[in-house]
Amino acid sequence: MSNFEFSVLFGGRAGDGIRQLGQLWARLLARRGLRVFLYDDYPSLIRGGHNFTVVRAADFPILAHRERINLLVALNEETLQRHQENLLPQGLLLYDSSGGREFSGLGVPWKEIVKELSAPEITRNTAALASAAKLTGIPFEELAATLEKDLPRAREVNLEVARRAYVATPEPRLELPQGAERLPTFFGNEAAALGAVAAGLRLYVAYPMTPASSILHYLAQHAEALGVTVIHPENEIAAVLCALGAAAAGAPAMTGTSGGGFALMVEALSLAGQAELPLLVVESQRPGPSTGVPTYTAQADLDFVTYAGHGEFPRVVLAPGDAEEAFLLAAKGLSLAWSYQVPVILLMDKHVSESLFHQELPLSRVPRVSFRAWEGQGEYQRYAFTEDGVSPLAFPGDPRAVVKVTSYEHDSYGITTEDPEAISRMQEKRLRKGEGLRQALDGPEMVRTEGEGEVALCVWGSGRGAGLEVARRLGLRYVQPLVLEPFPEKTLRARLSGVRRVLVAETNATGQLARRIAALGLKTERILKYDGRPFTVDELERRIKEVLR
Repeated sequence: MSNFEFSVLFGGRAGDGIRQLGQLWARLLARRGLRVFLYDDYPSLIRGGHNFTVVRAADFPILAHRERINLLVALNEETLQRHQENLLPQGLLLYDSSGGREFSGLGVPWKEIVKELSAPEITRNTAALASAAKLTGIPFEELAATLEKDLPRAREVNLEVARRAYVATPEPRLELPQGAERLPTFFGNEAAALGAVAAGLRLYVAYPMTPASSILHYLAQHAEALGVTVIHPENEIAAVLCALGAAAAGAPAMTGTSGGGFALMVEALSLAGQAELPLLVVESQRPGPSTGVPTYTAQADLDFVTYAGHGEFPRVVLAPGDAEEAFLLAAKGLSLAWSYQVPVILLMDKHVSESLFHQELPLSRVPRVSFRAWEGQGEYQRYAFTEDGVSPLAFPGDPRAVVKVTSYEHDSYGITTEDPEAISRMQEKRLRKGEGLRQALDGPEMVRTEGEGEVALCVWGSGRGAGLEVARRLGLRYVQPLVLEPFPEKTLRARLSGVRRVLVAETNATGQLARRIAALGLKTERILKYDGRPFTVDELERRIKEVLR
């Protein structure tokens, strides 16, 4: 491993096509066999405001971006003002020199090229891409292949703009190497959607809310090919109730939202607990409370989703940290929901949902949805008492069974009751499923660990990218629970055995994972960030060194 890496920051106004520019660059480098990671930073505006995308490429696996960059591609002057200090000493600045503007870098007249070709203004991003490719020694044929494959429309005009900008750009100043691994690229939300489909998802129903919205867009775009029905109802309450209705009828269903939408779903979450309906909810966090900062990231909803709802009922909270984990945990979440007839929350955040990862999605490891089916013997009891609390399922339309679903307390047939003994017995039945879940999820496969250092770095969810890389760099023991409810106490104690110091890094203001680990009797040192931005590799390493000093 040569440890080659190269970071580019593309910046401009909202409406300049910065996100598409970054994605095209990432896919161009991915096809060269380099490992890539893409981070998008954008305000909640359709036009105006400052957008930027960072694409880091390397010849070793990476899951996070850096602060320091090798190439700054500026589509406006504000990008120079905001990010020039991030350039490494040998870094290069590439900017639009149209109109005679000059800065201490390399200018190419992208706007003038677009104007001369009477091309749409948005194609200035293609001109910038072509200049970046030329400057880094990427042959035009490779660039053209990426444009032809990944541009959804106006390919010819974009190719012409690219050709003119490529010619207008000086000879290469850098040479990006060829890598060895040509893996596919996925956004976290795409991976979660595909994982649920692979496990047997039949219905996705959601009201759009950033940063979960792209699950809805992706599944709607590919609904026919994936065999999934997709519904966009009037609000989040309707979405979760549609999903519960589908589950009651026998169709594995999922809904997705962010914190505010999940707040609207809470009563239905309790309904899922009482009626023992399988439900998978993707909750992609953003900073709050309330509307908060809609297009940025946070890990502040762990306490909320763990305790949301009235009454006491078992649930599962899973937290993926990259695309591969989003794929596998979405599948596992849907499978668990049906095996135990409980609500499962896939707790993501903007940094996982909307970042682009360069990973395989391991289809062979996906669990398929299965459930305890009623065998048709005797009179059907929807809520039959069993040793593990899980009752056999039958569905409306089965001529042999009368199937009741109710939010009221009930007996084993689903008939309303207020008898104190029956109430207690049914509550105990439901809670028995929690013990089964605890035993099933408190195992080594649900707590990722690497290294044997006496100082442990604990992270969850999107903390994985920067956390894993920094832990390797500093020789720390890396610990990441994939399940947060039921909390894997036994496995975490074992993973942290012999550790002298426990550092916990998370993007919230109070240390929600740190409190859970401290409840095990372990002293924790918290490294928190709550400005709406994720940890970069550089920042997390710096913060950890300050703590260890």
